[in-house]
Amino acid sequence: MHEIDPPELLAPREMAEADRLTIAAGTAGVTLMHAAARAVADAVQRYYPTGDVLVLCGPGNNGGDGFAAAQMLVDWGRTVRLALFGDKAKLKEDALYFAEAWTGEVLSATPDVIGAPAVIVDALLGAGLDRDVTEPLAALIDAVNASRVPVLAVDVPSGVDGATGQVRGTAIRAERSVTFFRLKPGHLLLPGRDLCSAVELAQIGIEASVLAEIGPQSRRNGPDLWQVPVAKSDGHKFTRGHALVISGGVLQTGASRLTAMAALRTGAGLVSLVGDDAALMLQAAHVTAIMLKPFVGADALSEMIEIARARAVAIGPAAGVGEATRANVLAILASGAAAMLDADALTSFKTDPETLFAAVKAQADRPVVMTPHEGEFERLFGALDGSKLERARASAAQSGAIIVLKGSDTVIAAPDGRAIINSNAPPTLGTAGSGDVLGGIVTGLLAQGMSGFEAAAAAVWIHAEAANRFGKPGLIAEDLSGLIPDVLLGLSGSRG
Repeated sequence: MHEIDPPELLAPREMAEADRLTIAAGTAGVTLMHAAARAVADAVQRYYPTGDVLVLCGPGNNGGDGFAAAQMLVDWGRTVRLALFGDKAKLKEDALYFAEAWTGEVLSATPDVIGAPAVIVDALLGAGLDRDVTEPLAALIDAVNASRVPVLAVDVPSGVDGATGQVRGTAIRAERSVTFFRLKPGHLLLPGRDLCSAVELAQIGIEASVLAEIGPQSRRNGPDLWQVPVAKSDGHKFTRGHALVISGGVLQTGASRLTAMAALRTGAGLVSLVGDDAALMLQAAHVTAIMLKPFVGADALSEMIEIARARAVAIGPAAGVGEATRANVLAILASGAAAMLDADALTSFKTDPETLFAAVKAQADRPVVMTPHEGEFERLFGALDGSKLERARASAAQSGAIIVLKGSDTVIAAPDGRAIINSNAPPTLGTAGSGDVLGGIVTGLLAQGMSGFEAAAAAVWIHAEAANRFGKPGLIAEDLSGLIPDVLLGLSGSRG
């Protein structure tokens, strides 16, 4: 996957509709299948230029791609064995056309057929899998994995659900995958992303104009979807926004400090840590440019937000779980300022989430971003059914907030159904305090006036890119804020 890939993601049913619309407009199905097969055969030639090729075909259009690619490779002088799982007589339409054009022997796709080829082309199932893989196909897939032969998957590795990224019983682990027209959610959501490995997107003659009729709601995160604020020559600290971050107690100040520093590094004009006197005395030993403002009680917090003209307020990192945090959250939401809610701010409503959701929806035009990890998500929303993408969408609609469901495959979802999947996060981001930094980036962007959905998506990408720029083991949360300016410079050029 590359940053230049189009951002739209198509679920398998949407991809089928793209095929249908293209065929209805006059492009023959065999033309599309031939183009897809050519992309697969070209990839075999580029990445596995020598040695025998084994093509495993299934009973659907994915198998048709395999038959056509196999014949191309033979025509180009490669030694190819082809094995079919199923009955050739049951192939239909375009797949049957290319099966009948195959000039070689059709072997039976069983574990015994694998042998020791240079590469296996997996054209068994494709992205539209809608049921678990069972025997005897499961034994074939497991044998492919056990062989340790490199696999090039057509569309997605067999056994991976292209809509969810989930494994349906068992799945092939590919070294490379070739997909068509647009990426599928399963290429980005775990564990599908890991099983697909390197994904190559091929254009096969489907025009982008079909997207207007399909109306895809899912995107791959990247700078093509949002624009970070750039400091203006006539601007000043107040035009760049004042962000407040609620401090933790005297022995829990570090998390909020990480949030505040990230908000400042992201470009907020002013950032204040607010809390009780004891906590702020400890904060004072660690911060300089960040201001400190004492308050006690939700009423005082409401007054402070108004006096400070705060554009964004962050609460949650080590804020403490309980009635005081609940009251502070409700005061923030009643103020009309943009809000970033994380960790303890969410868990404090685990027994009464509807009160939180009602407060969010009371001012629907004000951005509220929630950034739960899976545990916090379940405490607030319960055990929702469906994929990570579906659960994030459902929770956004239920709560009225922008949901950032964190993880290596973070999903950002809006109440109107829009969703973005992030894919640039390195494993090193799984470290204590990393989420507090993410919350600070969200807050800093909200303070500068970004919309909630765009601020959340940009923050997730910037957070991950900062970790990528660190580029080595040993990343700790304290490293991330110092890397944010370089990421922002890369996004905005020398204007930053």
